[in-house]
Amino acid sequence: MSILFRSKREARRFPSPLTLVLCLLCSSLTAAARVQTQQYPDDVIRTETDLTNVLLTATDKQNRLITTLREEDVRVLEDGVPQKLFTFQRETDRPLSIAFLIDVSASEERTLPDEKAAARSFIETIIRSNRDQAAIIPFTDHAFLEQALTGNVINIYQALERVEVALPSYPGSGPRIGGIASGPGIAEPREGTTAIWDAIIVSASEVLAHAPGARRRAIILLTDGQDTSSRMSRRLAIDRALEAEIVIYVIGIGEGVFKDELNAVAERTGGRAFFPKKRADLHTAFETPLPPRLLRQASYVVALIHQC
Repeated sequence: MSILFRSKREARRFPSPLTLVLCLLCSSLTAAARVQTQQYPDDVIRTETDLTNVLLTATDKQNRLITTLREEDVRVLEDGVPQKLFTFQRETDRPLSIAFLIDVSASEERTLPDEKAAARSFIETIIRSNRDQAAIIPFTDHAFLEQALTGNVINIYQALERVEVALPSYPGSGPRIGGIASGPGIAEPREGTTAIWDAIIVSASEVLAHAPGARRRAIILLTDGQDTSSRMSRRLAIDRALEAEIVIYVIGIGEGVFKDELNAVAERTGGRAFFPKKRADLHTAFETPLPPRLLRQASYVVALIHQC
């Protein structure tokens, strides 16, 4: 099955050639829809029609989400045959699954208390305990699952309080997250180093990828961007995030922030990077740009009737 987008409005908005990337957020579900019409007490007419529901998002060439698609902008082909759209709906209120990926290497010692306070304020504003989930994942040379995905905000707050700087070992109670094999040519990172790309990979594949149901998945990465010991590459970290349909938002904070690397990770996954210069800017990075951007992301449900 192929899905094509036609949108003159979007072409005007982005002057460069528009390339849309389709992210199928769940597998197509096929069902038989039976319509029953009772004309007489003993006479029932049954009609069967094959329907397929497809949940999707659309992005432009710069991987920015497009939130203004209309039904006439979408054309679905199956084996080259146009399919009739039965339903076209826009969804903007999907549940959130967010992983807070917090650099706790020695370079973050001065800013970590402010990062924790800003993260707590964000959670208070965004997380709806009956729908959304958050995980707390501090990292240095390895990532640690201080709090698995949960909607229990008290547990999330308590996990944030347990996050401390590694000098050089991480002192918290969270277990190390596996998922990256070591072996010939792939050495274990030295204690106290910083493995940002490894942390993104295991957070994506071992935590967020297992979030149940149709959800909006995001990583909020707090770091200075100086990776010193990852076994995996930045490119692979981006690919793993895209495979799990995860948007990465970066808050670059600390001494000597590596902006180019952090911008690349955010932009390639459809997110943004923020670089606060002082404490007040850190709270602004959480409270102003991030919530609306997370909540405005739109997905679309297309139900189609198969045409032979």
